[in-house]
Amino acid sequence: MEEFKITFLQEHKSVYIDRGTDLLTAALKTGIHIYNSCGGEGVCGRCKVIVKKGDYITEDSGRTAEKERKEGYVLACRTTPESDMEVLVPEESMLGDLEILTEEIKAKRLAGLYTPVEEIEEERHKTAAKIFKHGPLSTKLFLKLPKPTIDDNSGDADRLLKEIKKHHKEINIMQVGLSNIKKLPRLLREGGWEVTVTLGNRNKTIEVVLIEPGDQSKKNFGVAVDIGTTTIVAYLVNLDSQKVLGSKASYNPQVDFGEDVISRIIFAQHEKGLEKLHHAVIDTVNTLIDNLIKEAKLTLDDVTAVISAGNTTMTHLLLKIDPAYIRKEPYIPAVNFMPVIRAAEAGIKINPRGLLACLPCIGSYVGGDIVAGILASGMDKAKDLTLFIDLGTNGEVVLGNKEWLMACSTSAGPCFEGGGLKSGIRAMKGAIQNISIKNNSLECQTIGNLPPRGICGSGVVDIISELLKNKIIDRSGRIKENKICKVRDSEGVKEIILAEAKDSATGKDITIDENDIKNLIHSKGAIYTGIEVLLKEAGFKKSDIKHIFIAGGLGTALNIRSAINIGLLPDLPEKNFIFLGNTSVAGAKMCLLSSEAMEAADSIANKMAYLDLSTSASFMNNYSAALFLPHTDIESFPSVKKILGA
Repeated sequence: MEEFKITFLQEHKSVYIDRGTDLLTAALKTGIHIYNSCGGEGVCGRCKVIVKKGDYITEDSGRTAEKERKEGYVLACRTTPESDMEVLVPEESMLGDLEILTEEIKAKRLAGLYTPVEEIEEERHKTAAKIFKHGPLSTKLFLKLPKPTIDDNSGDADRLLKEIKKHHKEINIMQVGLSNIKKLPRLLREGGWEVTVTLGNRNKTIEVVLIEPGDQSKKNFGVAVDIGTTTIVAYLVNLDSQKVLGSKASYNPQVDFGEDVISRIIFAQHEKGLEKLHHAVIDTVNTLIDNLIKEAKLTLDDVTAVISAGNTTMTHLLLKIDPAYIRKEPYIPAVNFMPVIRAAEAGIKINPRGLLACLPCIGSYVGGDIVAGILASGMDKAKDLTLFIDLGTNGEVVLGNKEWLMACSTSAGPCFEGGGLKSGIRAMKGAIQNISIKNNSLECQTIGNLPPRGICGSGVVDIISELLKNKIIDRSGRIKENKICKVRDSEGVKEIILAEAKDSATGKDITIDENDIKNLIHSKGAIYTGIEVLLKEAGFKKSDIKHIFIAGGLGTALNIRSAINIGLLPDLPEKNFIFLGNTSVAGAKMCLLSSEAMEAADSIANKMAYLDLSTSASFMNNYSAALFLPHTDIESFPSVKKILGA
């Protein structure tokens, strides 16, 4: 088959591809990561590149403007070469360095979370160790075995198990693999009958995972991993001292195949699609683990356990399980409660006999990351009615207390991560994260105080709130002529210039248009309606909610007042809102360090009711009313009514 050389100019990288292969695939082969939230389906219009030289065939999907086409812009996913080509990837199409939340949960699972909010600060010093009994997924035990004699002629394996039970009388079922038994006679004698055994807790069965000569009991480490749709975060933990030795984070490279879980499920059905998605996440997890152990001056053999928390689709892809039926009625995952397996079975590189556990999932679109969040926050022990919101693409919402829990996924879309916006980007350096309007002048603040590259999720919430307050947009999201912002028409759509080309990092105007505002209204409307439906199903009012926990990366930068102003969050006292940070990795760490915590996670998953909004008539009836700023019923937002003078 004929091949063509594709050269990406600013990266100085080249690759040969077959005729018929698109430019997006060429970029991925060279390690160049380009926005493509639709998974290369030609829908999102984010993978624009500029052809500088060469012949090609391209399909116009209506996602490039006439001016752009004249300048050589094409969609990488819809363009195939007819000759060697030279291509430029513009700044706005490149995935930059994310500001990834690695810090542990700010408010621990503790008694203070079930008491009045003002008392929480006094309790934040408590740790998971004081909540759950220490009992990690894998433990190491140093043993001195009595030497065999003519009178004491028990077999080596029997002798070993007998000695283990002296230290762990509670063990009822214990297994020793054949490979360990084969090595045991030599290890015992070479070690002078002193050995270290690694005991793994596999589904309430204790397994002798590893046998080593001498005392290796202090070399026992594990990794807690948060497999997010956008990012992957890993903690290296000393399973003995319970200290975190380091944390690393990265993009989830599956974004190359689609920005949301639906796109990835669809991609998984392509030839070798599931394999590509699986290797993308496994290779990243392995890289993070490798970097962590090198910094800690450890070896892979020292890591004996990994615990993962992720949504249902991410968990399936981690384990290379076909997720196809998650999106097909009646929306059933292959597994919710995954048994503990060998990490090597999934391709994770730690000790060859090390274990991998995944936090349980609730349903097709509410997964182990939310279970981890509920565990870490302590919501399952709360006396008062509590609301837990993970502000991301899936927009999971949980309502309940110690008696009951009810969850739903609102499928809010990528807007809160910068997707679906003309100038949208993820939370990275140069992203506009808030604005202020003073003296009839608009000022933007960016992450890192750098020239603006685009608008991130927290930024668009703040921008629309300010535009609404200053009557630059009306409550339907239409842009009005004003003396503060420059308004122009762009191919029949009104837009506001937030930063001019001369001041931006991309050399292009950073704008927000009426379509962007419409997308945000739909996203915020989905989350707010999810909250309303859960309250209605449970028979409560918004005023009954005492605590609102906000998890995820967006939550740490979100302006609560702005979120209430646009109708994303209910109009409740701001002191009731509590930012928790990355609850997914915090909950995973708890389970890594305590089998008691893992049992609590299973209990949470078992008692949590899952409400499928795609079949809920109540959701659709309420959703249309939420497609206004802040809501069609302004009386349900009294503080916003006062601000707007409505």
